[in-house]
Formats: sequence, C-alpha cells, structure tokens
Amino acid sequence: MPKLDILTYPDKFLRQPTKPVDNINGDLQKLIEDMAETMYEAPGVGLAAIQVGNDKSILVYDEMPGEEKRQFQVVINPKIIEREGEIISENEGCLSVPEFRSDVKRSSLVLVEGLDRHGKPLRLEAEGLLAVVLQHEFDHLNGKLFIDRISALKRQLYIRRMKKLIKGK
Repeated sequence: MPKLDILTYPDKFLRQPTKPVDNINGDLQKLIEDMAETMYEAPGVGLAAIQVGNDKSILVYDEMPGEEKRQFQVVINPKIIEREGEIISENEGCLSVPEFRSDVKRSSLVLVEGLDRHGKPLRLEAEGLLAVVLQHEFDHLNGKLFIDRISALKRQLYIRRMKKLIKGK
C-alpha cells in the first residue's frame, strides 16, 4: 500500500503550478521520504509533490527503481536552465494518468538547477531516460501533464475513455 495517495486525472489539483520551498525542515524531510516510498510502491521512476496533493516544488526520482539498493534523488525548486536536442520518449506513462502510454517529444539533454534535500545548490546535466524523467516531473510542477504534449486526437480519446470510466463508477 503506497504511503501517500497519488492524484489522478482529471483531478484539478494536478493543474496547479507549485510554490517554491522556502523552509527545509523535518516535515519536508518526512514528505520526501513518503514520496520516495510511494514512488517505489507505485511503481514509478519519478514523482512530483503535486501528484500526492502537496503544492510544493519538489520532485523525487530513481532511474533504476528495480535495483536492490534504492538510491532516490531529490530536487527542490528545480529549474531547467538549458535544453538541447530532441528525442521521442517512447511509450511514456504517468502515475497520475493511469492506463495510458504514448510517445512524447522531449529535449534529449537538460541542465537542471535546484537544491538537494539539505538545501545545498544542485546542478544536474541529464540525458536519455534521466532527461525525460526530469522534464516529465518538472512539467507536473508547472501544472502540465504528459497528455498535454501529445496530439489532440490521442488526448481526446484518452479524455473520453476516462469520462466513461468515471461515469461507470
């Protein structure tokens, strides 16, 4: 059972931009631990605080969540400073957009700045899967979902399917 509930589309909270973290304290450390546990349980490779009902600018990720030695990373108040190139993230999915995957156009290389969980400045150059994960979670912090980055037709098909599911419950 995941530690925290993951909000799913069409929850309007997911569309809110997050607020910067200005106080790194024990409550924040507990949130980070709970987010990591929730991400692993889901299972996922990344999770933004907004996805678990918290409006702070925090994301956790682990490129290799299946590894025995879990080593999640945290970025507080992340900003994408540079983007380069273009790749198609094949079959991208999202814990907040269940039962749907699609190809998404992303930058192939990103430079991210923010703070680590102890408030120390952090600078990450990421490519490949890590670049995709960071961009995906960064979108969440700005109120965007990956379905906003796919064709209107595919998005409408997903939205229609979700409305039917919700109506059927």
